[in-house]
Amino acid sequence: MSDEYRADWAQKDFYAELGVKKDATTDDIKKAYRKLARANHPDSNPGDDAKHEKFKAVAEAYDVVGDPAKRARYDEFRSSMGSGGYRYSGGGPGFGGAGTGFNLDDLLRDRAGGGAGGPGGAGGGFGDMFGDLFGGGGSRRQQPRRARKGPDVESTATISFADSLEGVTISLRLTSDAACAECNGTGGKPGTKPHVCPECEGAGYVVASVGGGFSMNETCPSCGGRQLVYDDPCPVCQGSGRGTSARTIQARIPAGVKDGQRIRLRGKGGAGEGGGPAGDLYVTVKVGPHRVFGRKDDNLTIDVPVSFDELALGAEVKIPTLAGAPVTLKIPAGTPNGRTFRVRGKGAKKADGSTGDLLATVNVHVPAHLHEQARAAVEAYRDAMAGTPLRANLFDQAGS
Repeated sequence: MSDEYRADWAQKDFYAELGVKKDATTDDIKKAYRKLARANHPDSNPGDDAKHEKFKAVAEAYDVVGDPAKRARYDEFRSSMGSGGYRYSGGGPGFGGAGTGFNLDDLLRDRAGGGAGGPGGAGGGFGDMFGDLFGGGGSRRQQPRRARKGPDVESTATISFADSLEGVTISLRLTSDAACAECNGTGGKPGTKPHVCPECEGAGYVVASVGGGFSMNETCPSCGGRQLVYDDPCPVCQGSGRGTSARTIQARIPAGVKDGQRIRLRGKGGAGEGGGPAGDLYVTVKVGPHRVFGRKDDNLTIDVPVSFDELALGAEVKIPTLAGAPVTLKIPAGTPNGRTFRVRGKGAKKADGSTGDLLATVNVHVPAHLHEQARAAVEAYRDAMAGTPLRANLFDQAGS
């Protein structure tokens, strides 16, 4: 503590600051403080620097004379000054005359919260009074650092068509935000010590005016809410306290996942701060195509090539399933080209544990080349059907 600050402290009259007499009762001091605090509180007087300073001064005064133990020590100090017993040596901690035993450094440490009667101690003081007046939110004293949930992390994974239906466990290499490894998240150069942020006075936030006579708390831009600052920032993170972390995790992709689906894995994201939980990992799944099967919702699809005679005369054809034995598809005589048949229970797994279906669509395969016997058979069929007017109504319907 500087000599100038010691002298400034020695000249302060806390009773006069509160507008009470030296022999005022504790209740009188409390009432005076309440009245002045309400009238000069920064939240009620945005932009009024004079009232802001007055608020700080009455808070400082009440913090001392509002506490019986510190008031007694303060009175002893003032009495020692008035009787000539005050001897300021400039460098030593003692301020009392012989036998007084008074130490101003102890009084100042109590103001900062080090004593049992300071803010946050058992004796109440300014912090408790301010909580009574304004619901506990107005004190600028240093608050415990709150736990924060870690950041969420985004990733993408590509899996096969078969794995999307059965489910699979994959390895993901993740790079996420984390505490700087050099300074362990403090933001300071290793080996240096922090001090209370001068801008927010250790609160971690500042009061900003939003117009219309209203104000709100914002994270302190100087300390980033950490409440402490370092004169020498960490050379690696430049004082931010943040770095990157690379790790590999095992992620379970559930059965039935669809292409483009976003899966949330709780607690697999970035690490939390101040004992907070880890964030979540969001994995966007890309499903590779299959050479035979497709997918429509929870159903699989397959195109089945058939010949004209199989549709015309009827047939039984075997078709594959993705993860089981083939099934027989019964095609009735006269089945039109493009008809879709449903095979129950051979599709994708649903969220409720049931299984979708296999949708088989028959399509006539037209050979590019016909051998002599096949060509003769087709020509004979065309001659036999020559009198059938397939397109008789086509032009009539086109003009209607």
